[in-house]
Amino acid sequence: MKIKDLRSLSEGELIQKEKELHEELFNLRFQHATGQLENTMRIPQVKRDIARVKTILKEKTLNKGK
Repeated sequence: MKIKDLRSLSEGELIQKEKELHEELFNLRFQHATGQLENTMRIPQVKRDIARVKTILKEKTLNKGK
């Protein structure tokens, strides 16, 4: 996921995206534990995407205060 794409989303959409990513991470961890996950590099990618979304949300809330 690109930063430019995330910056264009509203706060509500970013919160929804974060929820979706957390669900995906849960499912990936479950698949990994049961040995069904083929692409193990997807887990760190999703973690980074969650961090990106949280960063943009924080930036938006800080910019509102100004």
